[in-house]
Amino acid sequence: MKLLARAARIILGGLFLWASVTKVPDMAAFAESVANYRIVPPSLVPVVAAAVVGVEIAAGVALMLNVWARPAALLLAGLLAVFTVGLASALARGIDLACGCFGGTDAATWWTVLRDLALLAWALGVAASSPSPPPSPSPALDPARAP
Repeated sequence: MKLLARAARIILGGLFLWASVTKVPDMAAFAESVANYRIVPPSLVPVVAAAVVGVEIAAGVALMLNVWARPAALLLAGLLAVFTVGLASALARGIDLACGCFGGTDAATWWTVLRDLALLAWALGVAASSPSPPPSPSPALDPARAP
């Protein structure tokens, strides 16, 4: 079971690293994809696009290295929840758009929503199977620092 959890964590991390690396060469195109959802105010689109890519890189690396894996998986789950709601909202409003996923220009469909839901479940599974980070010791409670 540990091997399966480890593989799921590493593959999910690699998937998000790949997703982010495909966006970096043409951030303007990804920002345009973000704008096409018509959810983010135009003035914030470049910041949101850069933040999404940054989160994908940081969380992907954390998962692959098993450093803060649970918070990284939960962060990706949150990102996927936002993606899924935003995409479903755009599709329900009849907006014809490219997902912006994996740097591609493929049209978003309800299958894309289902894929994102599957990835969300995967990220939650990785979070559930990853250990919590150790608590940082409080200086007041550290026995080594007792008077």
